[in-house]
Amino acid sequence: MRIFKFGGASVKNAEGVKNLASVLQQVGHEHTLVVLSAMGKTTNALEVVIHNYFNTKPELQSALQEVKSYHNGIVLDLFEHTEHPVFKKVAALFQDLDYFLNRNKSPDYNFVYDQVIGYGELLSTTIVSAYLNAIGLTNTWLDVREFIKTDDYYRTANVEWDITQAQIRAKFNPEVLNVTQGFLASDANNFSTTLGREGSDYTAAIFAFCLNAESVTIWKDVPGVLNADPRYFENAQLLNVISYREAIELAFYGASVIHPKTLQPLQQKEIPLYVKSFLNPKNPGTMVGKASGIDPQTPCFIVKKNQVLVSLSSLDFSYIVEENISEIFRLLHLYKMKVDVIQNSAISFAVCFENTYNNLDKLIQHLKAKFKVNVYENVNLYTVRHYNEQAIASVEKGKELLLKQLTQETLQIVTK
Repeated sequence: MRIFKFGGASVKNAEGVKNLASVLQQVGHEHTLVVLSAMGKTTNALEVVIHNYFNTKPELQSALQEVKSYHNGIVLDLFEHTEHPVFKKVAALFQDLDYFLNRNKSPDYNFVYDQVIGYGELLSTTIVSAYLNAIGLTNTWLDVREFIKTDDYYRTANVEWDITQAQIRAKFNPEVLNVTQGFLASDANNFSTTLGREGSDYTAAIFAFCLNAESVTIWKDVPGVLNADPRYFENAQLLNVISYREAIELAFYGASVIHPKTLQPLQQKEIPLYVKSFLNPKNPGTMVGKASGIDPQTPCFIVKKNQVLVSLSSLDFSYIVEENISEIFRLLHLYKMKVDVIQNSAISFAVCFENTYNNLDKLIQHLKAKFKVNVYENVNLYTVRHYNEQAIASVEKGKELLLKQLTQETLQIVTK
């Protein structure tokens, strides 16, 4: 049993869908589960729909129409005859989405987000499954929400592993080619939940763990895992082999190729993860598995944009002690801030985090009751694993440093 995950870039248009089919024909599709993301930038487009739903109702329909036109265009490019059943299936999904937006009474942004955002994956899998069937790659379309069950922590739901394993073992047929959605799941009340951005990788790992899969392959538009994001760093280098431990470290610090939650279930059962190019499917790519460190040995660069740095000091210049730190972390947890770096001295404490849930103003007001607070928004966090002097110099060049921290293997700096 193999798990293949294809991201949005691989199916951003009709040519991409056809190329996905070509990849399956080249590398084989027996005993395979294909996990799909939303097409192209659909997730971003649906986030605009959600924003307009809450904030700019007059622009809601135009945002929805963009999503509809985009998918209808791909379907028209893939299927010669408009009487093909896929046209009705796609239309039915948009009718369901319209129905929810018209009838929903919940003011909870996170709940609404999860009910709407998953239509991207439902649409992509419906279209791709129909196309594969049309060209003779017979497959079964699965609704992942019937298999992966979570709590109701919307937008970053936690998997209920016992229930999920039972559902997959009872309902999944490993003997055929299956197509399902990444990123999505459902809670005990069968409302849609999501596993966090880039959660499709995690979906693949969940199925791999529950099915004792032979391998997971993530198909991307890059040759494998690189030591740096080529959008931000020159001369990015392919990593041939990465150990589970090193990959988890890279994911923790924000490497975008592998989702942070993806690796733990694979490591538990020593299931190898391959990252390969859907443009050159026969190339070896990168293998993440039971190994030592990375090959080749080279610094690895990671950048996270649009972070927030908060610097705290006590109002009376007293020490920042355990009680203060405990209170700071309680508030960070309360307002759902994902912490990336902390640094403290006798009378100060700095923390860099992501303001994913837009709770920064509430957090700062709360902190100001007990601390002197300085806030730096839209800062960049650079992390370098296995740094050397040349790597440090290249990252620091031309930047204003707000925070710098070194451990034995890792450098982190925050810059304006």
